[in-house]
Amino acid sequence: MLSAFTNCLKIPELRQKIFLMLSLLFIARIGANIPLPGLDMQPLQDYFAEQTASGGGSLVGLYNMFTGGAFLRGAVFALGIMPYISASIIFQLMGAVFPALARLQQEGEAGRQKLSQYTRYATVVIAAVQGVLLILGLQNPGTLFPGFSTDAFGDIIIEDKFWFLLSSTVFLTAGVVLLMWIGEQITKLGIGNGISILITIGIIADLPGAAQATYDLFFGPVGVRKLVFGHGILMAALLVIVTAGLVAVIQAMRKIPVQYAKRVVGRKVYGGQSSFMPLKVNYAGVMPVIFASALLSFPQQIISQIGAALELQWMVDASMYLAHGSTSYYVVFGLMILFFSYFWVSVMFRPIQIADDLKKYGGYVPGVRPGQPTAKFLDFVMTRLTLAGAIFLTVITVFPDVLLFSFEIPMRVAIFFGGTGMLITVGVALDTMKQIETHLLQRHYDGFLKKGRIRGRNQARGAESALGGATELKNVGQLYAAVLIIFLVGLAAYFIQIATTTN
Repeated sequence: MLSAFTNCLKIPELRQKIFLMLSLLFIARIGANIPLPGLDMQPLQDYFAEQTASGGGSLVGLYNMFTGGAFLRGAVFALGIMPYISASIIFQLMGAVFPALARLQQEGEAGRQKLSQYTRYATVVIAAVQGVLLILGLQNPGTLFPGFSTDAFGDIIIEDKFWFLLSSTVFLTAGVVLLMWIGEQITKLGIGNGISILITIGIIADLPGAAQATYDLFFGPVGVRKLVFGHGILMAALLVIVTAGLVAVIQAMRKIPVQYAKRVVGRKVYGGQSSFMPLKVNYAGVMPVIFASALLSFPQQIISQIGAALELQWMVDASMYLAHGSTSYYVVFGLMILFFSYFWVSVMFRPIQIADDLKKYGGYVPGVRPGQPTAKFLDFVMTRLTLAGAIFLTVITVFPDVLLFSFEIPMRVAIFFGGTGMLITVGVALDTMKQIETHLLQRHYDGFLKKGRIRGRNQARGAESALGGATELKNVGQLYAAVLIIFLVGLAAYFIQIATTTN
């Protein structure tokens, strides 16, 4: 594997793609650390630390994880790339409802470009609306964050509220648009899916803090030190097992055999070969977890706030049944993951269309009649695969909470033993490694594995991206120079700040 990473730098085209991706990610991380003017996020950080210690703050922690910590820093990229993802999901779901969008999805490259344009426009609108709502929420943090008191924690906005609302909305929207552009450039000129890589880098950005928290658990002060050497061995073994399980389930698929009949067109004979149709076990990916986490947090907050405002204790008590850490919370959470898994598969997986395409090209599943019986068979298989995938998602998502509440492992450490972050990180890492391996095998180098190859859903797309876009990499020298200048200026400012503080 080490030789494979070394070979990556020997191929000029692949080396340029990797350096371009790293340069754009560097810019993204800079934007995640530039704070909005007139904002003091220390009170919110103190509130979040208190909520995390008590097992709460799951929604804020999830959103902060997707933004790479930019949300709790009050940075220009505080909204992250989530508005673009929301716009993409909306248009994907609307394609199953509106025939006009469905036709655009089937019109090839021209239709995809038109949908991408609509998605960008929707991203700007969603970012502006979310920016306004976020700033209004920060002006009255008690309505957005239950239990937050300005008397206890302090004010978050320290400037004129109207001008801060206007300027910050512009900054936040511009940050989303810049992140969207960076993600598209990584997809077009770099390696892997740019949007997914941006989210993954944001998750990995908290790895040094998690490492420090883990060190404190073993060698910290008396009040913080809770674990011994034996626990460290168990944690390392557990990390390996969880990661291996994630890789196995993400790559797992049911291979449906497909036989193509021979067709004579002119003097040529087509078909006659055997193939298979891969149906993934975890077809919905991480989307059911995101939907369930977001929708489950809002009712609990709304019921508790209404009960507190009307002085109705029974409403406050009822909201505790949906609080993070209760048994009823995990029961409802698992049922919602199951529901959204089937909902996502019903929208995105279309067995009738697949059966019609197989019949059109002379393909059939052995033992199943073409047409409607094939569609029913595919729906039957996918229904059972979705159940297994939903159970896996529930177990892997709840596992960090088990470490948090049962073994008192800090959340920033437990989140690397499962949960949404690990699902995204492992999936994106596999997809990126697969595309790099495609470049290596094209140049007759060994891949990452001596035996076998990395399987994935984007193998054909990885080969196309390896061949295309080579001519557009000639002018990236200016980007490298700009990134180097930004890095040197930041490094100089850091040493100047240290020298000033010392004096």
